Amino acid sequence: MNVKELGFEELENLCSKIRSKIVEVVSCNGGHLSSNMGAVELIVAMHYVFDVENDPFIFDVSHQSYAHKLLTNRWDRFDTLRRKDGISGYTKPSESPYDYFVAGHSSTSLSLALGAAKAIRLKKEEGKRIPVALIGDGAMSAGIAYEALNELGDRKYPVVIILNDNEMSISKPIGAISKYLSQMMAGRFYQKFKRKVEQVLDYLPESATYMAKRFEDGFKLITPGMLFEELGLEYIGPVDGHNLHALVQTFLTAKTLGKPAIVHAQTVKGKGYIKAEGQFEKWHGVAPFNIESGEPVKSDKTKKSATALFSDALLELATKHEEVVGVTAAMPSGTGLNRLIAEFPERFWDVAIAEQHAVTSMCAMAKEGFKPFVAIYSTFLQRAYDQIIHDAAIMNLGVVFAIDRAGIVGEDGETHQGTFDISYLNAIPNMTIFAPRDEVGMRHAVEFGYCYKGVCAFRYPRNSFLPCDGFESSSFEYAKGEILKEGEGEKLFIGFGNGVGRALACVKLIDEDISVVDLRFVKPLDEELLKKMSEKYKKWYIFSDSAKCGGVGEILSGFLAQQQINGVTLTSFEYPDIFIQHGSMTDVEEALELLPHQIVKKIIKSKP
Repeated sequence: MNVKELGFEELENLCSKIRSKIVEVVSCNGGHLSSNMGAVELIVAMHYVFDVENDPFIFDVSHQSYAHKLLTNRWDRFDTLRRKDGISGYTKPSESPYDYFVAGHSSTSLSLALGAAKAIRLKKEEGKRIPVALIGDGAMSAGIAYEALNELGDRKYPVVIILNDNEMSISKPIGAISKYLSQMMAGRFYQKFKRKVEQVLDYLPESATYMAKRFEDGFKLITPGMLFEELGLEYIGPVDGHNLHALVQTFLTAKTLGKPAIVHAQTVKGKGYIKAEGQFEKWHGVAPFNIESGEPVKSDKTKKSATALFSDALLELATKHEEVVGVTAAMPSGTGLNRLIAEFPERFWDVAIAEQHAVTSMCAMAKEGFKPFVAIYSTFLQRAYDQIIHDAAIMNLGVVFAIDRAGIVGEDGETHQGTFDISYLNAIPNMTIFAPRDEVGMRHAVEFGYCYKGVCAFRYPRNSFLPCDGFESSSFEYAKGEILKEGEGEKLFIGFGNGVGRALACVKLIDEDISVVDLRFVKPLDEELLKKMSEKYKKWYIFSDSAKCGGVGEILSGFLAQQQINGVTLTSFEYPDIFIQHGSMTDVEEALELLPHQIVKKIIKSKP
């Protein structure tokens, strides 16, 4: 769709159509609603001013890129959003040449834009191409954004950064004066005036230059762009992020500056769908819902999610013990820590999108005698890997990592699947890794984490635990597994965490007397138990929501080799060595052939 050929009235109509399409599809498929509704005019103006065929369009996190997808030959396929083999909820170059980069984690856009600008200069394409980055104000809370700004302000590569301020967290307009300053700063006249002042300063005598510079610095103090100006970027704004005329004019100005520029646009999350407007967290990421009522479509879920169970257990623990503290990184509701932040605001914190800072700050608290729980999604904990090693594990501090969304998360796809945490944590000395299998086990896991003196981590799934009927968990004992069922055959099913439920589901489908063990700890292993099992059971089958590479199966295989235990064959039903694509959890597991009936079919077909 070529928006450059449209007039402003047609562009306004197009924005309305885009919003209607987004609401229609997200109400059926789920997805990111309010952030996309608020970014429509920004993206339409981007396509109007810049050249999507040549200019790198870089979307931070890219969860707000739905309008971009609709404008780049995906309107007719948009109904497949977040479904298996359909359109991703994030930018994806393999899906479209107009998606510059894969993105699903925050705050990468400015580094990507800087890297693209360096390449453009080396290829002698300046003046022909310019990187354009759309970043939300929340993503500005991550350190990597400032690392990029630091270099960009020094190197002065031409880059246009669009700051989508949808919660007025950077500056809040104050009356007519603020409005006047915003309009003045966004205009071509103001930008030309600033350049003239800079030229004049070069020729004035030292005394006059000093006075003029003091005047210029004093003027900056009353503008919202002081921070960016001091970093060496040209600041334009704030502008109304829903005014197409203003946005087009502002983007044209930024495009012609020949230096890094940041356009500060203020928008309303959920714009155009009244039920979502201003409801920042509730409507950010949604499940399918009824458009008229705004109520979620009823599901058949009867069990609590693992996240809710963790929240319950930690709240109970924190009520009893004042030394219990905790942190999350911009996911208070997603991790269940919102309840603890509300109940104990002096002991639990949301530090915004800053996983590195979250981990290191809690390490200091552990050093001071507190008991920190760090609640972060598996995929986001990757961002703090160095801090886990350098600040937590080397000193073996009593920090507990509660790893939410371990395993397949479904529709958010390859950037969000929680598949690697066992693999990357197992390599760290001093680290203890364990997992509950059910509701009671979650409470025991939280209690064990509290009592354990060193660094440890436990993982749990996005949704409810798989059923483990008849095998209620007991308290965790360090490095001890649990025999759930002893059979007479040679097959042994070894489950870890949510994998125990999958193992038990498979047992029900096989007409054999099969033994089942809950590993409970993957580091350290229960060596005594495993040696005992190897004497009786020669066919081991591994069930865990984790990657095969470096996962539970490889850990157990290494144990067998190290102990020189022969005669045991090991088959792992973990995730293959791929980035797992998006789709419903059932569809994804089916594609990976990990549903119980598919696993059983493989077991039966295997050689006796």
